[in-house]
Amino acid sequence: MFKVNCSKFKYRYFKAVEELRLIQKSRRWISSTTHLSSKDTKEVKQSKSFTMNLFRGQLQTEQVFPYPDVLNDEQTETLSSLVDPVTKFFQEVNNPLKNDEIETVEPNTLEGLWDLGAFSLQVPQDLGGLGLTNTQYARMVEIVGAHDLAVGIVLGAHQSIGFKGILLFGTPEQKTKYLPRVSNKEFAAFCLTEPSSGSDAGSIKTRAVLSPDGKHYILNGNKIWISNGGMAEIMTVFAQTPVKDEKTGQTIDKVTAFIVERSFGGVTNSPPEKKMGIKASNTAEVNYEDVKVPIENVLGGVGQGFKVAMNILNNGRFGMAAALAGTMRSVTAKAVEHATTRVQFGKRLDSFGGIQEKLARMAMLQYVTESMAYMISGNMDTGSVDYHLEAAISKCFASESAWYVTDEAIQILGGMGYMKATGLEKVMRDLRIFRIFEGTNDILRLFVALTGIQFAGGHLKELQRAFKNPTAHLGLILEEVKKRTLYSVGFNSAPSLNHLVHPKLSDAANLAGQSVGLFGPAVESLLIKHGKGIIDKQFLLNRLAQAAIDTYTMSVVLSRATRALNKGLPTAEYEALLTQIYCSEASDRVTNNLMQLKSGKHLDNFSKMSSIAEQVCQNGGLVQTNPLNL
Repeated sequence: MFKVNCSKFKYRYFKAVEELRLIQKSRRWISSTTHLSSKDTKEVKQSKSFTMNLFRGQLQTEQVFPYPDVLNDEQTETLSSLVDPVTKFFQEVNNPLKNDEIETVEPNTLEGLWDLGAFSLQVPQDLGGLGLTNTQYARMVEIVGAHDLAVGIVLGAHQSIGFKGILLFGTPEQKTKYLPRVSNKEFAAFCLTEPSSGSDAGSIKTRAVLSPDGKHYILNGNKIWISNGGMAEIMTVFAQTPVKDEKTGQTIDKVTAFIVERSFGGVTNSPPEKKMGIKASNTAEVNYEDVKVPIENVLGGVGQGFKVAMNILNNGRFGMAAALAGTMRSVTAKAVEHATTRVQFGKRLDSFGGIQEKLARMAMLQYVTESMAYMISGNMDTGSVDYHLEAAISKCFASESAWYVTDEAIQILGGMGYMKATGLEKVMRDLRIFRIFEGTNDILRLFVALTGIQFAGGHLKELQRAFKNPTAHLGLILEEVKKRTLYSVGFNSAPSLNHLVHPKLSDAANLAGQSVGLFGPAVESLLIKHGKGIIDKQFLLNRLAQAAIDTYTMSVVLSRATRALNKGLPTAEYEALLTQIYCSEASDRVTNNLMQLKSGKHLDNFSKMSSIAEQVCQNGGLVQTNPLNL
C-alpha cells in the first residue's frame, strides 16, 4: 500500500521507544496527581467524557454523538405548556429596567414567579415542585436569560445552587422537610465565599464544632457576596469541622456542608451590596454567631463538604450556558432589527460586509452555546456522571461569548446602543459577573487543563508499569509504540469523525479529528518536559485549556448539525453553515495554541511577560517610561 524508507522507519521506531522510556521519568508526579492508591494501581480510571479522553488523544464519542433527544412525548407536552405562559409573563409583567432602577425585583414579579413554579422547577412534584428534567430546566432558564439576567440570578441562586445540595445529597428526611418549603416562598442561598476564600474553597475560616451534648454543631463565621443572602431562610453553609483522620488517627479540619435555617437564631446579614450589574438581585454578607445547627442537618456527611460544593457547582453550570444562549438570542434580535431598518450612505446596514460579519459571528457563538447547554443537560438526563469538564467549558464559553455578542450588538446600534432605554447597556453590566462567579473562568480553565492532565497521567503510569513486565504487557507497549511511530512518519491519520457526521460536514469533521489527534502528543510532551512543574505553567495550561474548549465545541456543533441534516429540519442548511465556519476557525486556534506549547518564540514571550508583570507589581503600578523625555 505504501513504501517506507526502512532506515528512517527504524530511527522513528527507536525514537518512539525512547519517548516511552522517558515517560517513566514522570515517576512520583504521575502518581501524586492521579491520587492512585495501592488498589487503584491495578486499574486506571476510565471515563466516557469526550474532553477527558481528548487529553489522551483518544476519541470517545458516546456522550457527543448522536445529539441527544431525551424528552418523551409527555415531557415535551409539559414543556410546551410552560414555554408560552413564562415567556408572556416576562414580556408583560417583569420590567427589567424598573428592577434595575429600584435595585430589587418588583414584589408582583416575585409573587408571579412563585405562582408559576419558577422557583421549584426541578423539585419532585410530590414535594411541591414541577419535577422538570435538566433539559426542560435548560429551556425555561433560556427564556429567563433572554429577558432579565438579574431575575435569573435570583432564581438560579435559589435552585441551581441554593437548595441543589438537598436535591443531590439530602437524606429522605431532609428532602421531605425542606423541599416543600423552598417550593413555597422560602428563599434559599448557597453560602461558600468568604473574605479570605474565593476560588480556594478549602481555605474557608467559618467553623462548626460539636456541642458538648453531641446534638448540635455550633457554627461561627461570615460569608460574603451571597446571592439571596439578605432574604434566604434556608441556606447551604460550608464550614470547617474537626474530623479524625482514618490513617493517622489525628484530628484534622475538613469542610462540612450544613442546612442552616435563619430561624435557628444567630444569623444576620448586611444591607444589600451596591453592584455594577445584576442590581435587582440581593447580594449580601451573612454572619453566623453561635448558630445551633442540629446534627441531622449535616448535608452529605461530615468532612464531605468540598465534594458537596463542587458537585453543586458542576451540576448547575449547564444552566448558565442555557441562560446566556437566551441572552445572545435576545440581543442579536435587537441588532438585527436595527441593521435591517437603519439606512446609511443610501444602503441598509445589513448590506455592509462589516455588519454581516458581526451578525454571522453572533449567530455562530449563540448556536455553539445553545448546542452545549442541551448536549450537557441531555447527557445528565441519560445518567452521565462524566460531564464536569464539559460543564466548566460551557460556563467559560457562554460567559465570554455573551459578552462579545452583546458588545457587538451595541456596536451595530451605535449611539442608540449606548443609551439606557435600549436595554443593552444593562445587559452588558449584568453579564460581567458571569465570568467571575461560580468559579472564575481563569480557575475553570486551569481546572479543565489540570484535570485532563491528571487523567492522561494515570494512563501514562499504566504504560510505565507495563515496562516493568514487558512480556506480560507486550500488546499494550507495541500498540503505543505503533501509534507514536506512525504519527512520527506521518502515516497514522487523525481520529476520524466521518462515520458519525453527515457527508456535508466531512471537511469540518476532518478538522475536528485533526485537533483530537494533535492533543495527546501535546499533553505527553508537557508531562515529559515539565513533570510536576506543569502545575505552575499557567501560560501553557491556559492555551491547552483553550484548545480543549475549541475541540469539544467543534464536536458538539458537528453532532447537532448532523441531526438537523439527517432529519431534514428546515434549519439544516443554516446549521451546516454555522458549523462549517466555526470548525474552520476553531481548528486554526487549536493548532496555534498547541504549537505555542513548544514554540521557542512563544515560550520566550511568556518568560518576558512574566518579567514585565513582576516589574509592574514591584513598582506598585505601571513603570513610568517618561514618553516626553523630560
